Amino acid sequence: MDRFPFPDDLIHAQQQWHDTYRALAAPRPRHATELRRRLLALSARIHGHPFWATPAGRAPAARVELRQRAVEDRTRARGAA
Repeated sequence: MDRFPFPDDLIHAQQQWHDTYRALAAPRPRHATELRRRLLALSARIHGHPFWATPAGRAPAARVELRQRAVEDRTRARGAA
């Protein structure tokens, strides 16, 4: 059982953030301006998500666990494909 009940849309936004960051970190990324704008929009969506106003969302470890969970879920999904 997961320690924090993250909503699916929040996990998905974090996964998209990681994907966008990786694309932007590549040498000479294509469409760098679009990627930076997307990264900023995703950051705002994640930061402003209503989950952070809940008791579980106020726990200091919640943000770290969200990042870890997003990576783990993505890794699991790729392994199942």
